[in-house]
This record gives sequence, structure tokens and C-alpha cells, in this order.
Amino acid sequence: QVQLVESGGGSVQAGGSLRLSCAASGYTYNRSCMAWFRRVPGLEREGVAGIGIDGRTAYADSVKGRFTISQDKAKSIVYLQMSSLEPEDTAIYYCAADSTVRGPWNRPTSFRYWGQGTQVTV
Repeated sequence: QVQLVESGGGSVQAGGSLRLSCAASGYTYNRSCMAWFRRVPGLEREGVAGIGIDGRTAYADSVKGRFTISQDKAKSIVYLQMSSLEPEDTAIYYCAADSTVRGPWNRPTSFRYWGQGTQVTV
């Protein structure tokens, strides 16, 4: 059974930093693509950052230069380092995974597996 468990959310002042973690289990992590999405109430989930099987990364324009996605394959954990946080970054952040991304990385429908989400408040 695939499980994704996010942690590291919380409240931070504007300009501050947070690091989110997503621990994956129940599948072959090394053969999966991972991504972070966020959702503001009333809006659709927005792709924030993605990392492919080959390690290549992609970011939403709104977070480029401020957020960094990385992973520890040995521990099956993907991270999202968030710096220079702005009030507009306030959202629930979700981790997503799949062995085959079924579309653009920043589309929620491209991933089958999701974590429960962690709240970030700036």
C-alpha cells in the first residue's frame, strides 16, 4: 500500500523559511516521480515543484528562486525547502507520487498517490 506522509508545516513570519518532508513507502521510490502541490481553500491544487526519476527538477514561476525540491533516495524522502516565504504561500501543501506521470508534472491528475497534506501559514 502506497503511503506518503508529509511533515514540517507550521506558521512562520514573512521572509522566513520552512522545510517540508514527505516520507514515502509501499512502492519503489527510486522509480517514481515526486511533486509538491499546494491548495488554497476555494482554489484548485497548484503544482509547486517536481522532481523526476532522473533527478531533474521543475518549479512554478511563483516559487522559482525561493523553493528547492530535493530527495534522499536512500530514505525515500522528498523535501521542499521554502525560503523568503510570502503570505501568498499560505496553503495546504501536498506530496504526490507516481511511477509514471500521466501528464504535465504540475497537473494533479498526473499523479495517483497523495499525502494527507500539511498546513503552511505565512
